[in-house]
Amino acid sequence: MDRRQQYREQTRQEAKRIALEQLAEDGIAGISVNAIGKRMGITGPALYRYFANRDALLTELISDGYHDLADALDAAVGTAKSPAARLRAVAHAMRAWAVAAPHRYLLLFGTPVPGYKAPEYTLAAANRAMTTLLAAVGEDTAQPRRSTFYKQLAAWGERMGHGSLTPRQQHWGLTVWTRLHGVLSLEVANQFALSGIDPELLYKAEVEALIAWWAPES
Repeated sequence: MDRRQQYREQTRQEAKRIALEQLAEDGIAGISVNAIGKRMGITGPALYRYFANRDALLTELISDGYHDLADALDAAVGTAKSPAARLRAVAHAMRAWAVAAPHRYLLLFGTPVPGYKAPEYTLAAANRAMTTLLAAVGEDTAQPRRSTFYKQLAAWGERMGHGSLTPRQQHWGLTVWTRLHGVLSLEVANQFALSGIDPELLYKAEVEALIAWWAPES
């Protein structure tokens, strides 16, 4: 990487760091290219040499977030062998990542940004975490089911590179995904504050319930 490329990359990384600070302070609405440029000592229009527009900057934050989450899940799984051990590792790493950076979690899994449509390539980044989760699935020896939902699952699996799994295994993975994110979304939004319920204990109970459903022997 020559000096010009190095400077360009450093500028881009600095802009994204400031954008994440804005996100943490004021949410998505607080991300301002002009404000970022001002803090960096350059004009907003000058920053457009590095990001085509605000949506392009937002897309990079989203893609980075998905990859960072997937890296955390991959690292947590390590050498875990059984489906139960892998699911516990993935689930607890997911919560740790979300609790440590709730603003980044909500950027990925919170309310959609009005008027923003993520490019197709971010779907591959998002799929990395799902791939790690589905690697925790155990053997499926049940008889195949025929239903519209399971046909949709099979098509989704083929499209996302999970075609080696049965629709029932994919159903398990999606159920784990939605139930865990349901608890996490409420926790990072501070919805348990007045309930007297510790969301960490609720989350752990949900993980164990999901394990008991699929792999009670583990």
